[in-house]
Amino acid sequence: MAENHQNPKDFSSVSSNEAAHILVIRLSAMGDVAMTVPVLRVLTATYPNLKISVLTRGFFKPMFEGIPGVSVYKADIKGVHSGVIGLARLAKELRDSGIDKVADLHNVLRSNVLKSVFYLFGIPVKQIDKGRSEKKALTRENNKVFKQLKPTIQRYADVFEALGYPLDLKQHQFPEKKKLSEKIRKLLGNDSKKWLGIAPFAQHASKAYPTDLMEEVLNELSENSKIKVLLFGGGAAEEEKLESWAKKFKNTLSIAGKLTLAEELALITNLDAMLAMDSGNAHMAATYGIPVISLWGVTHPYAGFAPFNQAPENSLLPDLEKFPKIPTSVYGNKFPEGYEKAIRSIPSKSVLKKIDEVLF
Repeated sequence: MAENHQNPKDFSSVSSNEAAHILVIRLSAMGDVAMTVPVLRVLTATYPNLKISVLTRGFFKPMFEGIPGVSVYKADIKGVHSGVIGLARLAKELRDSGIDKVADLHNVLRSNVLKSVFYLFGIPVKQIDKGRSEKKALTRENNKVFKQLKPTIQRYADVFEALGYPLDLKQHQFPEKKKLSEKIRKLLGNDSKKWLGIAPFAQHASKAYPTDLMEEVLNELSENSKIKVLLFGGGAAEEEKLESWAKKFKNTLSIAGKLTLAEELALITNLDAMLAMDSGNAHMAATYGIPVISLWGVTHPYAGFAPFNQAPENSLLPDLEKFPKIPTSVYGNKFPEGYEKAIRSIPSKSVLKKIDEVLF
């Protein structure tokens, strides 16, 4: 991405009345897509005449509902938009929809193919600088440069600044809680308990809190009559595990597989707190201003993926004296022998203490 020295708080060079159609590319994963939401809220509030089309999976459409001027253009990358020919077809469809500029927040092979076609069409594209060299220095085993890197959400904002739309993320405003449907109310029942969401799984096992320790947490929480635990997850194996926990522990309910994404998001906006791994559920809760307690394994918030606008002390880390090579990777897919158990060094008592601090 080209360097831009414009002061991000200096809006004098850009008219908030400028009308343009911007394509935003962010195809996956759930957490990364969720992190675009606060940026788009600020973008559309600052430049209300912009039209925004988000190129992403159709499944993610509910995340963007309620943001003025924002719509989702579904990418069928496994169907009609697959391969170079399919991507060229997609680029033509998007051009014909009237886009003027492109903000590529993904910067992967697919979006680079699209960029090449957009270049032929004369449509300007700016891409995210992922800071790959900085992240490599942060995660390498030797000569590690252990420091906080630019948050991913700011890297997203930088792309819009490069397009000519500087943003001040401090101006972000969270939306109001969503109204719960009768279906959700029947599922949860009526009580005055604190609603604590727990999303215990992650894409990589190195980022998921061990089952026995999570059961210690759930067992203790089940004895607190002031708390209702709502378990989040997806996929058959996760649903089965969460349902078994719901049957085993009092005041615990699994909502996995029972709600659509739109319904889950509505429920999340009504939580009192969310306990999650370094994963998509943490980011989804954070986009609605819900207090998030995040548990980290071989990854680390310094890589720039801490949940948006959350207190740093709510990120619970392994014992870094015992595991000094953390972070060993950005995504949790690489680690030295023995480090896959690093997250086990976060005591269940510490997790329970933090839950108590946040809820009460």
